[in-house]
Amino acid sequence: MNIIAAIDDKQGMMFNKRRQSKDRGLRKNMLSEVGDAKLWMNAYSFEQFEEAMGTNVSVAEDFVDKAEVGEYCFVENIAITEYEGKIENLILYKWNRVYPSDLKLDIDLNSSNWQLVTTEEFEGSSHDKITKEVWKHV
Repeated sequence: MNIIAAIDDKQGMMFNKRRQSKDRGLRKNMLSEVGDAKLWMNAYSFEQFEEAMGTNVSVAEDFVDKAEVGEYCFVENIAITEYEGKIENLILYKWNRVYPSDLKLDIDLNSSNWQLVTTEEFEGSSHDKITKEVWKHV
């Protein structure tokens, strides 16, 4: 499976049980990245994906357990370290700023298990610059 997450410069994802930010440009880029593959997420994340209604998005609270090889999971409010062995790629959308956070992405990208494959920048609707990084599990 491929994990997608939006993080700040300190790998923060959530603050006070709320996402740090959301962005239409990020969602558009993410849906383009996923293409025709299945995209899994929980009900909390699906609240911001009105444009994906009736598409290849599947919603379940145990979505990471259900994801198969080649499918995608958008994670915002869960820890994923226990799934690291199943992750093929990690696609990170970086806000390029620091927000308060109480839930962080719990994967150590500095370990020898991860290799940065690509980096690109694009303009979002709420952020002038969003950086997309694709990390491959090696």
